[in-house]
Amino acid sequence: MPDLIRSHAEPVSDPRASRRSFLKLAGLGGAVLVAAGCDSDSGNPNPDAINLDFSNDFGVLNYAYALEQLEAAFYATVVTSSSFSTTFNTDEQAVLRSIRKHEEIHREFLKAALGTNAIPGLTPNFDAVDFGNKSSVLGTAQVFEDLGVAAYNGAGKYISTSQAGRGYLTIAGKIVSVEGRHAAVIAGLITPNTIAASGIINSSGLDRALEPDVVLGMAGDFIVEDIRAINVPSLT
Repeated sequence: MPDLIRSHAEPVSDPRASRRSFLKLAGLGGAVLVAAGCDSDSGNPNPDAINLDFSNDFGVLNYAYALEQLEAAFYATVVTSSSFSTTFNTDEQAVLRSIRKHEEIHREFLKAALGTNAIPGLTPNFDAVDFGNKSSVLGTAQVFEDLGVAAYNGAGKYISTSQAGRGYLTIAGKIVSVEGRHAAVIAGLITPNTIAASGIINSSGLDRALEPDVVLGMAGDFIVEDIRAINVPSLT
């Protein structure tokens, strides 16, 4: 089982290296990441909340960054739990450690790309999770992975068509494909010989795409801070 998603990559620790790697993977080479209007002056921002301004690409990237922070924190808590080795067998431990590495790398890529535009570090709230109970941990992991895939699918259309935006969309596609692999392997750990939870893939073979307000409403149960998407364009 762990060979399905085994990764030998270590979490990125040098922000400059993270930035270079992000640009390389995004296909931007040495392109400069330019803000597309970072000030939020509309959309009724809440001064007491972390506002993700979707009028520019940095708002979309911060949306992804917030979710990657949550996932990375969750898996870090899982694998460092005192009951980890007794709750999961050797193969399951390897899978969860691999996913942790991936999520940490995703988080650091996005943080590096955002630079000074990055939102603050978030405070996770995992009080509802019993880290000594396999069903509780895997059930939560499934929620996070399926939600992450749906979030990327739903937010891709809000990325601009600029050169930088095309690069962001490329890296988002590379990240969401990995998140989809995570979702599949977690589904298989919960119910052997399955690749997705019930209702996730429709009759046309397509995964879900959820809007930011829906995703943040669901993820908000696991985050102390109030996070809101503002200035989300109407594309219908």
